[in-house]
Amino acid sequence: MTRKNSTGTRKKILLLLFIVLICMMLVFLTDQAIDLGRIQAMVADVKQWRQQNLMVFAALFFTLYVLVTATSLPVAVWMTLAAGALFGFWWGLLLVSFASSIGATLAFLLSRYLLQDWVQAKLGNYSQTINTGLKKDGVFYLFSLRLIPALPFFAVNLLMGLTAMKSWRFYWVSQLGMLLGTAVYVNAGTQLFQLTSVSDISSPFLLMSFAALGLLPWMARFALDFYQRRKVYAKWVKPKLFDRNVIIIGAGAAGLVSAYIAAVVRAKVTLIETREMGGDCLNYGCVPSKALIKSAKVAHQIKHADRFGLEASNPSFSFNKVMQRIHQVIAAIAPHDSIERYQSLGVEVLQGHAKLTSPWKLDITHADGSITQLTSRSIIIATGAAPFVPALPGLDTTGYLTSDTLWEKLRYEDKPPQRLVILGGGPIGCELAQSFARLGSQVTQVEMLNRLMIREDVEVSQFVKEALQHDGVKVLTDHTALSCGVTKLEGNEDKWLEVAHQGQIRRINFDQIIVAVGRAPRLKGFGLEALGITTDKVVQTNDYLATLFPNIYAAGDVAGPYQFTHAAAHQAWYACVNALFGQFKRFKVDYRVMPWATFVDPEVARVGLNEQEAIQQGIAFQVTHYGIDDLDRAICDGSAKGFVKVLTVPGKDKILGVTIVGAHAAELIAEFVIAMKYNLGLNKVLGTIHIYPTMAEANKYVAGEWKRNQVNPKLLLWLKRYHTWRRS
Repeated sequence: MTRKNSTGTRKKILLLLFIVLICMMLVFLTDQAIDLGRIQAMVADVKQWRQQNLMVFAALFFTLYVLVTATSLPVAVWMTLAAGALFGFWWGLLLVSFASSIGATLAFLLSRYLLQDWVQAKLGNYSQTINTGLKKDGVFYLFSLRLIPALPFFAVNLLMGLTAMKSWRFYWVSQLGMLLGTAVYVNAGTQLFQLTSVSDISSPFLLMSFAALGLLPWMARFALDFYQRRKVYAKWVKPKLFDRNVIIIGAGAAGLVSAYIAAVVRAKVTLIETREMGGDCLNYGCVPSKALIKSAKVAHQIKHADRFGLEASNPSFSFNKVMQRIHQVIAAIAPHDSIERYQSLGVEVLQGHAKLTSPWKLDITHADGSITQLTSRSIIIATGAAPFVPALPGLDTTGYLTSDTLWEKLRYEDKPPQRLVILGGGPIGCELAQSFARLGSQVTQVEMLNRLMIREDVEVSQFVKEALQHDGVKVLTDHTALSCGVTKLEGNEDKWLEVAHQGQIRRINFDQIIVAVGRAPRLKGFGLEALGITTDKVVQTNDYLATLFPNIYAAGDVAGPYQFTHAAAHQAWYACVNALFGQFKRFKVDYRVMPWATFVDPEVARVGLNEQEAIQQGIAFQVTHYGIDDLDRAICDGSAKGFVKVLTVPGKDKILGVTIVGAHAAELIAEFVIAMKYNLGLNKVLGTIHIYPTMAEANKYVAGEWKRNQVNPKLLLWLKRYHTWRRS
């Protein structure tokens, strides 16, 4: 499948015209001697005409500059230099300042009223960045973009047209923000066109002008950073000395990795944790859930052993022993994240609740009520997330479970819940629903949206739904939970969930209900609000993971945008390095290649874009599909179900995204993660030897399918004729 770009033909025509123009210029230049004298003579002729027709010339130049800027032609820089040469510094600055601002505003208006769809299609990837910046800093964000162009000026003009910013505000902020840069370029133009010989290039004034061009972004960034720091720290008293180089709040994935890095570089670091070391992943999330999945899978294999030529039977087991194994797994991994290990690495670990009292100071309340006060040059917030519990009427009366609490509350049960309701159709809900169904529970999964795992493509959602239903899960999509309650009948309690579907209301009876509708970052109780740090769903950070205060960082679930353990560990490096060495060099977080997996059976793994995201973002793509049911190793293992789907740039082997559904998908995706990280295309994957028979061959076969689809049918026809001729 290929989505064609509607402007493809236009691009080809423009490219052809550009080539013709270049050829004409080359023909012309072959008969023209280019030297400094000729350029100076041309400038002198123009200046002479300008002196004779000053107002007309200025008006023409001004109009041309406005048109160039309004149409986003890439010659504005050269015209700015020319303004300095032709009009001198002050008049050149005056003309360019107003012309560039008016032209930018016209581009802004064109984008708003005439070119919305085109701008969205071409530059839509940057819209979220622009909107976030405006929401956070208002017009100051536009001012900073003009002063330090993170995006090209033309892109800023067009993207701002998609926002709610008023035209007049856009105009005056643009004019003010571009003034310094305009002055530097105009000055460079005045110096550049005063050359009389090649030796004049080394003149102090010209060198200073060139130096100003190169140093302007750095100087502007330094000035803005200095201003913002002075503004944000104005009401706080900075300590003269600090107890620590960095203090980290939270000992989950982000906190542990940050502490490890800080200790390696010999910083004095303190790690603070209220609960268990290792955070949610070790104690409540990834580790126990995967241990449960494994036990459930073994039970499923015993029940269906006849598929492998063995005698099938209903597995006999104690649910208590299953839960004890889960806790044994946690205990086996816990030393990796223990206080003792991190203390041996040089990390000071404190048990207690941390609360910020200033940008550099915090109080630690210990279990005995005592309080320790510490100061630190930098602080990293890595407090993680907790299960989100909706305000569902009557839910509190049911003794509901979450993905955090079920491991302890069900720990000593001999049998799994007979009637189990899973509220939520995301990855966690799907994993738990399938596992408990395989262990014998009658599972009903309730999801208010029209399909499971809404972030994935429709075919993935359908595949997961069918897999769950095959294992006995009753999947109810498009069902809205209304209320819960407990009815007492003859001394027994009957718990129920009331749901609505297509105008009909029904009750679902259950013994236990697990709420798995998502996770919410832990934001309250750490003093963030008192400091003015924005916490809209997550802690608001910049590209460097810094908060409102440049010395306070956030990483992991509390910072978003992903809630993955590996994403938290990835962010931790950036947060820690920037916190310790940001005064010399800062690093932007790289989210370009972020894989994830859902460990249902068959597994679902993805990296990059899927089809629905590509369509939403207006990105052209080509889809290549390979069914794992055709793979030799999958057939041998009795796992011949699933597929590999790759999105590529049309006509090229550049990978935009990969989705894998099948056994060991989380491992198979690693090859594509590396390929995308280092810009290796499908041709490289195809040219790589894969061991036979392995599941990894699926990656090579999907690359082969892509290659086969790229062959021109006309070329094959000519090849057939060639070979026919060779036989004659």
